[in-house]
Amino acid sequence: MHPQQESYWGRVNPIGPRSCYDEGKRCAETLFFDYQRQHDLDIKVVRIFNTYGLGMHPNDGRVVSNFILQALKGEDITIYGDGQQTRSFCYVDDMIEGFVRMMNSESGFTGPVNMGNPGEFAMLELAENVLKLTSSKSNLAFHLLPTDDPKQRRPDISLAKAQLGWEPKVALEDGRKETVAYFRKTLNV
Repeated sequence: MHPQQESYWGRVNPIGPRSCYDEGKRCAETLFFDYQRQHDLDIKVVRIFNTYGLGMHPNDGRVVSNFILQALKGEDITIYGDGQQTRSFCYVDDMIEGFVRMMNSESGFTGPVNMGNPGEFAMLELAENVLKLTSSKSNLAFHLLPTDDPKQRRPDISLAKAQLGWEPKVALEDGRKETVAYFRKTLNV
């Protein structure tokens, strides 16, 4: 489903190389809702879409930090597939604001609620922008697309807008500049 709505239950390979990641998220939601039913407690469930920004661990393996670190170190930027697969990226400050709004929402509103930025960017576009922001001379290195890697990921945030009055405010360009500055300081370059 594209964009992905909360009503979408997913279609994942339960035994593939991404299954721990994909099924782990689904299992967490299951456990929360079972806990709610068992103990009659108010819960809040948010589905997080690609968060980035200050405080990221350099080795977390996410595409934004990978691209920035590779560019700052002058290493090849690793692009999987042809780079046309898309993702959406939400700056950490916006995500935290969404969490707070969800936690403060009315009792009984459990979610799940998608939180992310509905803007969609190709991996190749992200890599080229990072090269420009860092003034890096790194090359793009294309590798085979990993098995079961989604071609598109973009949240439908209609529910977050309607129920929480939330949507991201930080433009990707501004967030990336802050993130590049953060990693420059982290690497001391």
